[in-house]
Amino acid sequence: MRKGKSLNKRLNMLLAVSVVPFSIMTIYLLFMVQQLSERYDAIVDNITHANEYNIHFKEDVDYTMYVIVVNSERAEELVDTKKPHELITQARDTFQTLWGQADNSYAKSMLTRIVKSLDTLEDRVEEIEKDARVSGMYDKNLERLDLNVRVLTELIQEQIQEYIYYETTNLEALRVNVRKDAANALRISMVVFAAILIGELFLSRKISGHLTEGIQQLRLVTRKAGHGDFKVRAQLSDSDEELAELGEGFNQMVERIGNLVEDIRVEQLNLRATEQKLLQAQINPHFLYNTLDAIIWLAEAGQTEQVIMMVSALSDFFRTTLSKGRDYITVQEEESHIRSYLKIQQFRYQDILEYEIDIPKEMYRYQILKLTLQPLVENALYHGIKNKRGKGHIRVTGQLEGGRLVFKVSDDGMGMTPERLAQVRKAMNKGDEDISGDPSGFGLFNVVQRIKLNYGAEYGLWITSVYQEGTEIQVEIPAINNEPNSKNI
Repeated sequence: MRKGKSLNKRLNMLLAVSVVPFSIMTIYLLFMVQQLSERYDAIVDNITHANEYNIHFKEDVDYTMYVIVVNSERAEELVDTKKPHELITQARDTFQTLWGQADNSYAKSMLTRIVKSLDTLEDRVEEIEKDARVSGMYDKNLERLDLNVRVLTELIQEQIQEYIYYETTNLEALRVNVRKDAANALRISMVVFAAILIGELFLSRKISGHLTEGIQQLRLVTRKAGHGDFKVRAQLSDSDEELAELGEGFNQMVERIGNLVEDIRVEQLNLRATEQKLLQAQINPHFLYNTLDAIIWLAEAGQTEQVIMMVSALSDFFRTTLSKGRDYITVQEEESHIRSYLKIQQFRYQDILEYEIDIPKEMYRYQILKLTLQPLVENALYHGIKNKRGKGHIRVTGQLEGGRLVFKVSDDGMGMTPERLAQVRKAMNKGDEDISGDPSGFGLFNVVQRIKLNYGAEYGLWITSVYQEGTEIQVEIPAINNEPNSKNI
């Protein structure tokens, strides 16, 4: 049977439909926010660093240079705190760093001009510092201060302000892009969420539809099977692995139950047939006719004692056979039954038959299924002794072994070949052959069946035979002291 998708796989698919797109969308949004945040932080940092020099750089440089020009001695006092070279170097390092972080040519060009202006300013500062201690250079240095330093610092300040304006413009553009990206992300999120919702609804309805349809069909066929229709079968699609396995298991179960019910029906039919054979064996017309003929012959011959013996034995035989409808009798009654049978048969076959019955009296009180030993004695006579030339001997013994009654019916008749013994054993257990050879006989199979039906499968008959030496049949039944309730057999 082809296996379909399991319920676990379908649920994983349903989970994937919601989790995977949602995870992708979340990662996209996080990535976008991260990019915007980094861009925003970079612009703000650029503006912040540039703005520091926009406010104080010109004032600091102009003031320190004025002090140097006007009073060089006082300038020595300012050298440790506010050297023009240090201010210019710090500014150049800052703007070179911003140049390295710039992401477009226009910003790099602006920053390049600022750095060049700082280099020029540094050259002019060095010229003024060199001439500051030279007498007669005061007026020239003042002129240099006005035309070179102050003009350059103002130019640098304007360039810085232009760069700040440019970065502020970028910040505004970033804000506009953030609005657009947020709007796009919102639209995309709505579309994705709608697709996830639709996909989940579709898959959940499909999965639940498969399940409810399969369970509904299983419920219907189960109801039919519960009403005794064991031919019903679940017709389930193999697209669902679990439901397909349930349906297959249900079909196998119903088939086995149907077979068991059919076996029980056959067993009941066999049991009825066994009952009919038992009734026929209880009153064997052929045996009865022969016995009555023998009695008539003895009466005509005036052998009164023999007539009394035969009639008495026949009366005892049928009294035990009928037993007032009881299915179980005592071992003593069963012994009396086979003794009556053998006494009658010995009169008919007195030239060829001898018998011996050795059953201990302590076994007499136990119960035994009626007509258990008599068919075996009859089988020994007709299939063992009669087929032998000369006189034969039948021996019936019994003993109590570990809670079991064990009886043995043996004869020294013709016995059986190994092949015939195998056939008899097979027929005795399966009933596919009438091994008794007498249509009115009971048959070993029926004895075995009656024992197993009444006592259990562990009890029954065991047969051994040696050709031209004899046959022995062993019977084992449980030792039951009190008579059980009557059973139909």
